[in-house]
Amino acid sequence: METILSAYVLVWPATVLVIMGVIFRGFVKDVREARKQGHDLI
Repeated sequence: METILSAYVLVWPATVLVIMGVIFRGFVKDVREARKQGHDLI
């Protein structure tokens, strides 16, 4: 049981990092596209 809990605790930050990276990449893409078209992001 300890090893399962330890694996969960170690994998959780990596999962969050991947999800945040995907969100950030999409945000940067939207910012670049808005600047290219001369629009505000909001």
